[in-house]
Amino acid sequence: MKKNILAVAMLLLGLALSAAAQSPESVYTSLSSKACKTVKADQQSEFSVQSCPGIAGYKLLLAEDDLRQSITVVAPNGKKHSLEYWSVVTSGFSTLGEKAEWRVTKGSDGKLVPIALIVRVNANETPDDEKKVTSYLAVTKITPQKICVTDKIKPGATQNEEARRAADASAAKSCLE
Repeated sequence: MKKNILAVAMLLLGLALSAAAQSPESVYTSLSSKACKTVKADQQSEFSVQSCPGIAGYKLLLAEDDLRQSITVVAPNGKKHSLEYWSVVTSGFSTLGEKAEWRVTKGSDGKLVPIALIVRVNANETPDDEKKVTSYLAVTKITPQKICVTDKIKPGATQNEEARRAADASAAKSCLE
């Protein structure tokens, strides 16, 4: 009897550890000017593109145009996916936060598999008041079929937790337009 109870307990512990290993985790990369390299710049139009580090073969292109910033995700195969924050998240002047949060799981080979990306988009949506900024979290799903923004999380006490929950469920969501 004790052997059976011990065997069942070990099996349940193994299942719990296996499930915990598959829970998405966060990995962060920098979007700062120190970590990113300028790959394109036009001083007359104030347009620029910087290449920023990613994970698991992905990289991020941070674009700035007309005092608005957005990201293009470059997949390991080189395919580019423009996230169009300047129309999907806000049309106001915007800057991005200093880091990108990647939601990842581990593949059977132990390698990280990105499932979503969370980036802070600081938007000035009140042109009369330059100091009034709304800080959204843009959630992007990363699937083999599609990479696009699925959620725009408004500021609040639980904003980060809401963004992670949205990111972890993003594969089944439609793209925002």
